[in-house]
Amino acid sequence: MKKTPFTVSVPQQALDDLRGRLERTRWPADIANVNWQYGTNEHYLKELVHYWLEEYDWRKHEKAINSFAHYQTEIEDIPIHFLHEPGKGPRPIPLIMNHGWPWTFWDFQKVIRPLADPAAHGGDPGDAFDIVVPSLPGFGFSTPLDKQGINFLRTADMWVKLMRDVLGYERFAAQGADWGAGICAQLGHKYADQVLGIHIHFMLPLDFSELNVVDRTLYEPEELDRFYDRQQRFWSDGSGYSAIQRTRPQTLSYGLNDSPVGLCAWMLEKRRDWSDCGGDVERRFTKDDLLTTTMLYWVTQSIGTSARYYYEGFHNLWQPSHDRTPVVQAPTGLAVFPEDIWVLPKRWAEGYYNVKRWTLMPSGGHFAPMEEPELLVDDIRAFFRPFR
Repeated sequence: MKKTPFTVSVPQQALDDLRGRLERTRWPADIANVNWQYGTNEHYLKELVHYWLEEYDWRKHEKAINSFAHYQTEIEDIPIHFLHEPGKGPRPIPLIMNHGWPWTFWDFQKVIRPLADPAAHGGDPGDAFDIVVPSLPGFGFSTPLDKQGINFLRTADMWVKLMRDVLGYERFAAQGADWGAGICAQLGHKYADQVLGIHIHFMLPLDFSELNVVDRTLYEPEELDRFYDRQQRFWSDGSGYSAIQRTRPQTLSYGLNDSPVGLCAWMLEKRRDWSDCGGDVERRFTKDDLLTTTMLYWVTQSIGTSARYYYEGFHNLWQPSHDRTPVVQAPTGLAVFPEDIWVLPKRWAEGYYNVKRWTLMPSGGHFAPMEEPELLVDDIRAFFRPFR
């Protein structure tokens, strides 16, 4: 398998078309929605769209994205985009970092170089990693995806081929959250002999029939108020997007692929609700951050296939590769960010993963590489240090 250099270069025609669509937005009424209880607030969204039209500079961000080395390859007849940042140190560990939805590869922008070149960022060169950050199949520049059945389980198989056959790493480490945590867990389950260890900051069972059925008695008293109740609120009030994307993603995609404001609203709500921002999304993400994420979905027309990732995850269920315990046998580091959408109890985690490190962070939410990059970098370094 070969890799070819890739440069992000959006045609000016696509940017001109985007401007026209933004200018012609037909806004719905938004009544009594100051606290976003009905969904994305119109006042803030209009402010963001005005900024998009008048101040946001895609070319500036395109240049920043291209300051990293990007490549494309093809695995199982599926186009795959990835960023590759070689480590600067005596024994860099190959580390594949996995995003989720509505993430992109660019959510790792703040942690890639500190992990690859720790000495340039106040760290020990002995902690260096060779960083590989792919776009998930059907996300961003890993498009177009024209096959059925591609979910996080199939992605784990593809990443073994990416790391071994494309990049030449016989053994490697994995890190991620959201769908990326599921990919890491499957790597640690099915490919434990090839994976040095996994580091995740989001816990979920590989068998989706077990979602939201973790025994309440496994939570310690201090975890009940902080984590259990938050998880229940998510399932009752915050999981509607998942119900749509895992059942009728195509119906949703027509509107979001046609309207940049609709797309932005769909993802903006998640950035606000899932981050440790206290209701003020710009405490964690600048307007440029929010719009660049939207742009990476918009210019690649990948919202439809990214939504289908849910459908494929829930309709092509996990089959165990062995019956050993724990389920995930690769050494596992767990970073717990307290404002994530859910945090499963430590006792459950210790029975499911081969837990070697558990870190309860002082702050942060679902998008840890963007919200708390220094905390995340320090924890990744500390977890993998004994494996060198």
